[in-house]
Amino acid sequence: KVRSLEKPLSDDSHLATNSKGKVAASLEKNSEEKTETVAVKSHSPFETDIELNKSIQKIDKGAFHMSQTEAETHQVNLQHLCRICGGSFQTDPYKRSHPVHGPVDDETQALLRKKEKKVTSWPDLLGKVFKTDVKGDIDTIHPTKFCHQCWTVVQKKLSNSPCELFFPRKGPVEWHPHSSSCDVCGTSLRGVKRKKQVLNPQLSKKLRMVAGCTRKIRQIRKPKQVNQKSLMKKIASCKKIHLSTKILAVDYPADFVKSISCQICEHILADPVETTCKHLFCRTCILKCLKVMGSYCPACRYPCFPTDLVSPVKSFLSILNSLPVRCPVTDCLEEVCLGKYCNHLSRHKEVEDKEGYVYVNKGGRPRQHLLSLTRRAQKHRLRELKLQVRAFAEKEEGGDVKSVCLTLFLLALRARNEHRQADELEAIMQGKGSGLHPAVCLAIRVNTFLSCSQYHKMYRTVKAITGRQIFQPLHALRTAEKSLLPGYHPFEWKPPLKNVSSNTEVGIIDGLSGIQHLVDDYPVDTIAKRFRYDAALVSALMDMEEDILEGLKSQDLDDYLKGPFTVVIKESCDGMGDVSEKHGCGPAVPEKAVRFSFTLMSISVTHGNASRRIFEENKPNSELCCKPLCLMLADESDHETLTAILSPLVAEREAMKDSVLILDMAGIPRMFKFIFRGTGYDEKLVREVEGLEASGSTYICTLCDATRLEASQNLILHSITRSHVENLERYEVWRSNPYRETVDELRDRVKGVSAKPFIETVPSIDALHCDIGNAAEFYKIFQFEIGEVYKTPNASKEERKRWQSALDKHLRKKMNLKPVTRMNGNFARKLMTKETVEAVCELIKSEERHEALRELVDLYLKMKPVWRSSCPTKECPELVCQYSFNSQRFAELLATKFRYRYEGKITNYFHKTLAHVPEIIERDGSIGAWASEGNESGNKLFRRFRKMNARQSKCYEMEDVLK
Repeated sequence: KVRSLEKPLSDDSHLATNSKGKVAASLEKNSEEKTETVAVKSHSPFETDIELNKSIQKIDKGAFHMSQTEAETHQVNLQHLCRICGGSFQTDPYKRSHPVHGPVDDETQALLRKKEKKVTSWPDLLGKVFKTDVKGDIDTIHPTKFCHQCWTVVQKKLSNSPCELFFPRKGPVEWHPHSSSCDVCGTSLRGVKRKKQVLNPQLSKKLRMVAGCTRKIRQIRKPKQVNQKSLMKKIASCKKIHLSTKILAVDYPADFVKSISCQICEHILADPVETTCKHLFCRTCILKCLKVMGSYCPACRYPCFPTDLVSPVKSFLSILNSLPVRCPVTDCLEEVCLGKYCNHLSRHKEVEDKEGYVYVNKGGRPRQHLLSLTRRAQKHRLRELKLQVRAFAEKEEGGDVKSVCLTLFLLALRARNEHRQADELEAIMQGKGSGLHPAVCLAIRVNTFLSCSQYHKMYRTVKAITGRQIFQPLHALRTAEKSLLPGYHPFEWKPPLKNVSSNTEVGIIDGLSGIQHLVDDYPVDTIAKRFRYDAALVSALMDMEEDILEGLKSQDLDDYLKGPFTVVIKESCDGMGDVSEKHGCGPAVPEKAVRFSFTLMSISVTHGNASRRIFEENKPNSELCCKPLCLMLADESDHETLTAILSPLVAEREAMKDSVLILDMAGIPRMFKFIFRGTGYDEKLVREVEGLEASGSTYICTLCDATRLEASQNLILHSITRSHVENLERYEVWRSNPYRETVDELRDRVKGVSAKPFIETVPSIDALHCDIGNAAEFYKIFQFEIGEVYKTPNASKEERKRWQSALDKHLRKKMNLKPVTRMNGNFARKLMTKETVEAVCELIKSEERHEALRELVDLYLKMKPVWRSSCPTKECPELVCQYSFNSQRFAELLATKFRYRYEGKITNYFHKTLAHVPEIIERDGSIGAWASEGNESGNKLFRRFRKMNARQSKCYEMEDVLK
């Protein structure tokens, strides 16, 4: 391969210069040593030409060999350097590098998705991060890889982290072609100074002869390019689908025609795409070539990947679509724009390729189109085709003429790229129809918070505009709703439930049904709607039918296994304050509500002698798996109303404990047993339903019998002693006073039980409210540290308000935390961070208090994941092991550095956090999974549905919300 010395390429100009220098040097050396060749033997012109040819060949080979070797060495050296910073890969002990071109790696792609960025290739990402364009790189000048340090800079940039330490401020390196003073190839070439050579006439003649040789070599190389071109055309194979440039209506210049044609198939561009090297191709042609010939541009062999293909600019597309073309159909002289060519061609019924199949009208009146005929005329014209199709259907498809015709129609639509009509036809063939399923329409109505009237307006509007019934009418939605609500599936209990009807077709019932209203009774002013507990459980199990069968397969168990299956249920109950009352008729009810719900936590089956878990809820605190059971407009502090509404639920629950459910699932009757765990209650409701005194009581804990003074003196060593059965026994002692004791003695005996427990709960900690309670206590500690209460404990009320105001202003300025009147979950999560503590320390003068406060919060942040995570032994096993040590150190800090706050007293949740977390983790495996967070999220849905979806009547709104 010899490059021409007459017109050297821009990027290889140094090769030509070096070649000339070496040719000149070689000629002078040759002329000094062998002067006889030129002077003595100059008498014979023929012999002189032979000698000249030999010397030119020798000189040309040596000169070009040297220049090509330098270029190859330069290109090899480039592969060891970073494209961005110019650093060597040899400095990295792992020699990590990343390609400049092509799609990004999986880790970067995950980060881009997290940040909702649309970039998918390295050239675009490097252009945005380093402000350098690598799309026009040439492999003889620019490296094709970049180092891992620059890759780290990209990661830091995407994650909004400071990266000045990782990358120099002067910016990316500028790359230049290889030259005599090339920095890339080392110092061997940098110090060489070449003398200018004066070319004599004989030398210039020899150089002209070298140029002639290169031209001959080029002519020899041309057939290879032609062969490659024909190969690419065979790969594209698009002669039948793309338009030739010969149908252009105007005789455009050759260069313009070349600019609007594909460089592979040489047809007019169809769905054009542009590569990073600015070449244009048909989309199908370039994708086929990239798949077969490799990731290089077919025009210039520049690296190219499918992800780098982009659409050309709109101005070019508008020019392309406005080009006039002649219709290739015979007897059609019409000229149309390229953009409208497909619509024009679709109106033709006599295409040149189909002339052999078209009926030829031999006279008479003009032949009418098939669709303009009457039904009788259509039958007459298509009689022969109908007989042929029927014969084919009877022979191949069992006489199913309809399926054959529909398939033919479907294939015809697909061939003409009319995919929308084809999809609708395919849906009809599969029995789905063109409209949406009623259950899908119901989900759309619920998820978009549309009322029935709003949905009906949308249904009528869409039907009137499109002429099709895409959405289903309301009566179809109500029919679908019945199959999704409790009371639809039949079931049986063995033995039958005590005091519960055997009727299974029970939907929404009134929460006050069965209550006898007497004159002396407590007036129940509430509206309550609920499902029957067993019917709601059956509906939830049928919704999980696929999950149960998949779980059996994953455990290598048979699908027809009857059980018994053990289902663990988490019960949750919480009150909502300040529920805005809607207008409408009905009794005056309090503007508060109570929501009782349940969650299916796990399902296991006994096979042989072992119990295998076939289902476990991955998101136990999601509102999607938290099934509502009862809704009432009542105050959770109203003990009598709460007892009256929830007592029937408790009775059904107690009856289900001793019975087995038989439910037909996948055609096989299966047996289910239930275990109920009441853990989704906050401390206020636990004390309410278990009959304990309020949270300000001397008896601080709902898990043990410790008093507030005992808990402050002994912060760690306590165990769970309370239970529902023991609380019932203590209530009987409180009620009957068998030992005739005084009030104080009796209260000390029953350990704070003052009412009859009516719902069984599991002694545990609610993780959400524990987080909120502890954050509220730290909020107080921050204020006291600002006011230096450890020095002056007796501060006035005005001073305390000043501390709180200063803290609120600083947190709003530094952490963007707006002050709240009542601590909530979001504020608690943002407050308990290391950044917040650093901001608070700016308001505290003493460096010693800084260290104490930082250590206290750091210990808390190490303890918090243990009770917040759904599975702490998997998510944070190290912190579980360190919990006892961290809690002990936390207690020491409270007793020493923060003695001014915790001398003789302790908060309820600090006591539970320090004393009972390890024991609960050992018993249940988790605290966060059994929290009430799902029910709290459901409370938001209650407010939204009551405002948007429910009917404007107090009698029906609770029913609509419960649905």
